[in-house]
Amino acid sequence: MATNAELAARFEEFANLLEADDVEYKPRAYRRAAENILAHPVPIAEQVAAGNEDAIENIEGVGDAIGSKIIEYVDTGTIEELEELREALPVDMAALTRVEGVGPKTVGKLYRELGVETLDDLEEAAEAARIQEIKGFGPKTEQNIRENIEFARTVGERQLLGQARPLADDVLAYLEGVDAVERCEVAGSIRRWRETIGDVDVLVGTDSGDTVIEAFLEWDSVDDEIESGPSKASVRVGEVRVDLRVVVPSEFGSALQYFTGSRDHNVGLRNYAIERDMKLNEYGAFDVSDVEDPDSGQRVGERVAGDTEEGMYESLGLPWIPPELREDRGEIDAAATGDLPTLLTREDIRGDLHTHTDWSDGNNTIQEMVDAAATAGYDYYAIADHAEGPGVVGGMGLSDEEILEQVEAVRDVAETYDTLTVFTGIEANIDAKGEIDLGDDVIDALDVIVASPHSALDQGPGAAARRLHRAIENPAIDIIGHPSGRLLNDREGLAIDAGSLGAAAAEHDTALEINANPRRLDLWGSAVQAALEEGATIAINTDAHRPASLEYMRWGVHTARRGWAEPADVINTWDVAELESFLH
Repeated sequence: MATNAELAARFEEFANLLEADDVEYKPRAYRRAAENILAHPVPIAEQVAAGNEDAIENIEGVGDAIGSKIIEYVDTGTIEELEELREALPVDMAALTRVEGVGPKTVGKLYRELGVETLDDLEEAAEAARIQEIKGFGPKTEQNIRENIEFARTVGERQLLGQARPLADDVLAYLEGVDAVERCEVAGSIRRWRETIGDVDVLVGTDSGDTVIEAFLEWDSVDDEIESGPSKASVRVGEVRVDLRVVVPSEFGSALQYFTGSRDHNVGLRNYAIERDMKLNEYGAFDVSDVEDPDSGQRVGERVAGDTEEGMYESLGLPWIPPELREDRGEIDAAATGDLPTLLTREDIRGDLHTHTDWSDGNNTIQEMVDAAATAGYDYYAIADHAEGPGVVGGMGLSDEEILEQVEAVRDVAETYDTLTVFTGIEANIDAKGEIDLGDDVIDALDVIVASPHSALDQGPGAAARRLHRAIENPAIDIIGHPSGRLLNDREGLAIDAGSLGAAAAEHDTALEINANPRRLDLWGSAVQAALEEGATIAINTDAHRPASLEYMRWGVHTARRGWAEPADVINTWDVAELESFLH
């Protein structure tokens, strides 16, 4: 059965093909639908297949036309209109649009003029100097395309947050050292801490834009300059594109709000402003109550905010909304009614309850991992190596006898610490039926049991739900680890109904994990929000296999924030006594 990711991909393809055919308006509607389908916390196809077609109405941006196509795809595995578009434009859209400067419209033109369908076709046309003969193209455009084809062959995926954010931090650190820079911050999806990133967007407030752009282009980490101009520049660092935009300091706040997004959040905020005779854009917030035609220009009316991002929200009578919440999932209404959550912070985390050692597939000893936890200042920490079971990497899971041996080894290490409570634990495999394979004596000896799906990840939504619900109901299990089993840019994992899982977890006092490994981030933001709305409790764990990976907690915390999590929602923020009560 189709997953949400599969459905989203179909509508993203719709948007690209329509844009390539110069259709207006529709591509944006399809892209918005694709984003919301991808983020939807419930498997849409399962609901449609069960006859609950009305559930589609709850998806923002999905009206009757798109909804009927979802139903058609679930019922038949295809969408007739999409097939017709593919037949009319038989191109490898995903590959071609990875080439810098080649968007869907360009793909359409290249196909109609030169018959370009693949990257090989594009390279052949560029090498033969045929692209520059097309109206609107030229030698420089052709050269840029030719130089970027090889890069497009090697980069086909969005970057993981854990890969892109450190680069963004490096960019900020470098720019903060440039004298002409007054203020700088990342924007876009990376500031909202999405799990995957397209480009790194950086915004600078300065009165000397030329100086800042020149310094940016001279940064030692830059591999290639893509383009540059008086107010923006783009470079490539490794496999990541970094886009810099400079604005005057007085417009830094409004530009930061605008370029952080998301697009849907900004549309909602602009509509909220219009209802109050205000105009919001990247240049500021303007009172247009006395303006006859508010659409006559970008800066019409009295400018009342824009120096700071906080001021943009204050101009509408709203508190500042944290970037992680800006996904049009109710945050504007919550701000208006004073119901924004007090979000979790990294400082609230007091321990990590799912980590590994060299007893299974980790890289370091028990002592070394516990030492790292003590250095991190944690109050408590758990070793949870793999138990035997299908799907465990390299068959490196521990037998019951080995688990009991490790329990004694962990307790020996734990005795050497006065301020750190060390829990004995295990990561058991949830098999296809929802069971774990641990003896009663092992269960009795352990403090923490994390149970995770590692195999049979191609189960349909119904079987996956029964499997995870059965695990949740098992009184021996404390935490459901990485509930979907997904690996970003690799596999989708189980199609889960986060709300249903959350309700079951709340009923049975079982925590649902945000696995903070940047390849997983499972649960993810919208799923966390859906689970919390049903009363679930969340655990944020790093799944660390070496000391350095304890730093993954950063990604987990921001993922929890994307799910509206407050400190009390997360068991890693509780004191030792409260946590022990939950575990027992």
